[in-house]
Amino acid sequence: MGDTVMPNDWDEVLDDRENRHGDAVAMGGEERLHARRADGRLDARQRVELLCDPGTFVEIGALVGALGRGATPAAPADGLVAGHGLLNGRPVMVGAEDFTVMGGSIGIGTMAKRHRLVQLATQERVPLIMLLEGAGARAQNAYERHPHAPNDLQALAALSGLVPTVAVVMGPSAGHGALTAALVDLVVMVDGSALFAAGPPLVEAATGEKVTAEELGGASLHTEVSGVAHNRVPDDPSAIEFVRSYLSYLPSNAWQAAPAVTSGDTGPRQVDAILDVVPADPRRPYDIRSVCDLVFDEGSVLEISPIFGASVVTALARLGGESVAIVANQPAVKAGAIDANGADKAAHFIDVASASNLPIIFLADNPGVLAGTVAERSGILRHAARMFVAQSGVRGPKLHVTLRKAYGFGSSLMAMNPFDGQTVTLAFPGARLGAMPAESGADAAGVDADVREVMAQAELGGAYSAADNLSYDAVIDPRDLRNALLSGLRLSIERRRSALGPAFRHSIRP
Repeated sequence: MGDTVMPNDWDEVLDDRENRHGDAVAMGGEERLHARRADGRLDARQRVELLCDPGTFVEIGALVGALGRGATPAAPADGLVAGHGLLNGRPVMVGAEDFTVMGGSIGIGTMAKRHRLVQLATQERVPLIMLLEGAGARAQNAYERHPHAPNDLQALAALSGLVPTVAVVMGPSAGHGALTAALVDLVVMVDGSALFAAGPPLVEAATGEKVTAEELGGASLHTEVSGVAHNRVPDDPSAIEFVRSYLSYLPSNAWQAAPAVTSGDTGPRQVDAILDVVPADPRRPYDIRSVCDLVFDEGSVLEISPIFGASVVTALARLGGESVAIVANQPAVKAGAIDANGADKAAHFIDVASASNLPIIFLADNPGVLAGTVAERSGILRHAARMFVAQSGVRGPKLHVTLRKAYGFGSSLMAMNPFDGQTVTLAFPGARLGAMPAESGADAAGVDADVREVMAQAELGGAYSAADNLSYDAVIDPRDLRNALLSGLRLSIERRRSALGPAFRHSIRP
């Protein structure tokens, strides 16, 4: 046997360790990094450092990929910067695909790192944030002999509803990486990024279709048309700031309540300007966002998915310093009628808010579910049913307000059904209710003028009729809306302080 070469002292051992670590954090080399900087783009490590509180990021798995195996050469950190840090003072798990290393592709070692991130997020009950810019599964995987790689997508699906999960798409993201985005709570896309099952070259090879990355899966497509992504931002720093703001509204996990804010606009006050914003005539449009800005704590409204399904507004906000979720009809779009996209958006948002133990405030002002051949072909009834199941399954406080009108199934989707677990249910005076608007119902039934008048008067007094049988707790002066909602939050405080834990899911979403 030959003599074993042993180190002479610790300096030699530590120098070797330092050299190996230096190779691991070198990313794709200075030339590629310089090219990114010349284009004004951040690299993966810069993105992670910007996301986490200064000096708090701790890397794990940096040495994965340090040794070439089979058909795969050595790859610094195996193309994924992974670890944990603090965000707004709270622990988070972070993974950032490194496009400078083999196009950010996912190797066998990368899969283990991704699974480790999800495992730690599950085990330690902390949020998970993935920064995506990669080519999907690495081609060389097919030529390597290896044990079964851990499936991070299965783990990610199991994590859903336990902790907040976020994906930020910061460049082209395909295949396996793109599926990560489809499985998380919030997807933010940077202008110029793209998200697709397969990129343009594969699409052309498979189908003959020639398409650009932007046309195939750009930020505008996914935030306006498909709804796969929720918010679009201009650049990396804006995306990171959005994520930091978003997570500030949420608890770290399903066993906690969201952190409260104790300073600023947290007290009771009248909202006199609401009479200037909301027309008394239910046929006149207005922007529900203006109502939200008036009622909730100043500057606290963060809209989620503002373009897709625009007849429904979904937003996070604070009320009296407490985090709340808002689901509101938007009379400025389709008169507030709920279409398939709006119902889908709202259902997902309600699920996320419920899993995060947030009170949900429903602001109803709609003529019902969208009608017509286009709506029926879109599957409106199934999408509406999905929203109904989501709102009926909310575990935390529900606070409902009918502003001017709520007809048919549109009222049920907005949590107006009597005795449906609401902490408080309110209406503005003059709110119109019924299976459908009286005028439309009279036209459909072909009734005479006297009956039309009876129907119109019944519709006009609908809020008071509903209050008479306790379908509403109160009919309020619109200027009292903020204070009435604050009192509802006060009533629910003991339930919100309890450690609810994750939901036991048993229903199949339509």
